[in-house]
Parts: sequence; structure tokens; C-alpha cells
Amino acid sequence: MQTPSKIILGIDPGTLFMGYSLIVISQQKIKLLEMSTLKLNAHKDHYERLQLIHQKVSELIKQYKPASFAIEAPFFGKNVQSMLKLGRAQGVAIAAAMNSGLEVVEYSPKKVKQSITGNGNAGKEQVWQMLQRILNIQHNTDIKYLDASDALAVAVCHHFQDNSLLKTAGKKLKGWEDFIAKNPGRIQLK
Repeated sequence: MQTPSKIILGIDPGTLFMGYSLIVISQQKIKLLEMSTLKLNAHKDHYERLQLIHQKVSELIKQYKPASFAIEAPFFGKNVQSMLKLGRAQGVAIAAAMNSGLEVVEYSPKKVKQSITGNGNAGKEQVWQMLQRILNIQHNTDIKYLDASDALAVAVCHHFQDNSLLKTAGKKLKGWEDFIAKNPGRIQLK
């Protein structure tokens, strides 16, 4: 029995650069659909930028029809004004997803890095290199803004968390036969 493919939209919110990425999961394989950055004009009114974020997220949802929406939670910085603006950008992206009927899942930057590299303190370049390996992206692929790879990391993190063996650990299983019966998509014949 073939499992249907699932699309995940990952967002790295920002007021000047919003990273976004879409991946498709088919037969437990991850494939990159799109990864880019919405570059917002710093000279535009803050509310205009929020409108553009909402518009872009809504367009992506309409075009790709993702099953899941994952977003990176803002990290706590020292500048209160920056945190407020970042929170607004995140809220607008979340509102667009919820308006489209998508469930929203939020991951801390540390959780995303740990999920991708095994190290919650990994640098952005280290995360990008690991994503290149996981998704079989050409290693010489240059990326202009790491906000896009951050969004890809959020989407992949969500896939990993959504399909975690820990989720099945909470279910009472009666041996390997029961595990196989309840998880047919995890079996790969070689």
C-alpha cells in the first residue's frame, strides 16, 4: 500500500527577510519543492511589510496546498522593539496559515538545530550543510540568504518530529509484529 505524499510549509519569520520552504514527503523520502526568501523593503511602512508577509504565505498555501505549517519561534533578544516587530511578522504568517485551515506548529531555533544536526548550538552554515546531505542537494549550491535554509530546516524538523519513533513509543505495542502492523509505511524491503 502506497502512502500519499504530504507537503510541509516551513517559515523563518522576519521583518526584512522571511525565509520559506516547501518539502514533499513521499514514501518517507524528503524532496525539496521550493526554497526562497521574501525580501522586504526596509523603507516601506512596517504595516505594508506585514501585509506582504500575509499575502506571500497565503499565496504559497493556495499554490502548494500544504498539509502542515511549521514556523520558527522568535528567539529572545535584548532589543525589545526588534522582538515586537519579529513577533508581529510571525503572527501575520500564523494568521495566514490558520485562515487557510492549517494547524500551526512552532519550533524553537534550538530544537530545529538539534533536530537537523544533533547539536542545538549548531551554526547556520552547519545546518545548511546537513540539509544538503539529508535532501541530496548539490554541495556547491550557493545560498544567498540563510533565512531560506532556516525555513527548510523548520520544515524538515517538523517532518522528523511528526514521524518520531517517540510518538509511537507512547502507544502500547505487543512486540515487533504489532509495531509492523501499526507502522506499515516504516517498512522498507531491500
